[in-house]
Amino acid sequence: MAAAVAVPLLRRRLRVPGPVTVAVCAGGPLALAVLYPRSRKRDVALFAMQMWAFTMVHELPYDDPDRLRRRLRTGYPIAIDRAIGLGRLPTTRLQRALARLGRVNLLDRFLTWVHWLWFLEPYLALLFILIRHPDRFPRAARQLAAVFDLGCAVYFLAPTAPPWWSAEQGVTGEEVRRIMVEVGEGTWGSAWPAMYAALGGNPWAAMPSLHFATATMAAIALAEAGPVQGAIGWSYAATLGFALVYLGEHYVTDLLAGAGLVAAVRRGEPLAEPAVLGVNRGLRRLERLASG
Repeated sequence: MAAAVAVPLLRRRLRVPGPVTVAVCAGGPLALAVLYPRSRKRDVALFAMQMWAFTMVHELPYDDPDRLRRRLRTGYPIAIDRAIGLGRLPTTRLQRALARLGRVNLLDRFLTWVHWLWFLEPYLALLFILIRHPDRFPRAARQLAAVFDLGCAVYFLAPTAPPWWSAEQGVTGEEVRRIMVEVGEGTWGSAWPAMYAALGGNPWAAMPSLHFATATMAAIALAEAGPVQGAIGWSYAATLGFALVYLGEHYVTDLLAGAGLVAAVRRGEPLAEPAVLGVNRGLRRLERLASG
């Protein structure tokens, strides 16, 4: 467990190979499951350790930007989005229709804050479920973790640039403002560069959009808990999806892929259940050994 925390932080200094870092991170939640008996607190700790592992692992490809750049994909989401936008990127259409040239307006600020709140929203949804519907928490946490992990695997296999980056490189052929950065600079001032550096660990982790996918999964979990909660969750997910495209953070294609990922996790859970139960049985045996 200690290695799962320390190794990712020290990987650059110690030149730890990427596969070793991934294996150590994956071992952290398993070690926790072996050392502590099943309880609500352990379920929460398992999810927290899993999220730590995701945060560290999804940054690994960008440890070598030059090598990652050689595999970077930029063209296919532009082509698909242009087809969706009838010849132009939906982001460009939205920004030209709703944004003020060279100025930040109220809509920009509102949608940027919607985007920033994503760093809390899926976890607040799980916290609500834990408090009000604790029997539903393990499944909701498991499905949300699966979305994060499978999305991370795609980031390794097919690194894809977001629209703001492709526009900066002249790849899109259309101007795309990164409105979130403009709002961030005006809101946070001198603190913004450090905040952005802390949150932008891998700028080429864009496809699928885990922002939209995890907000959608949280909305589904909330809807299963109650209609009012579901309405709140779906309202946030829909607003976030619009914000991500308008702000230049994601293509519509990224959002569609995120929704597809959620559908795959939901539909695939019964198929994965035998393997999950087998792992659980093995962990219980190790747990009994560890407890004497």
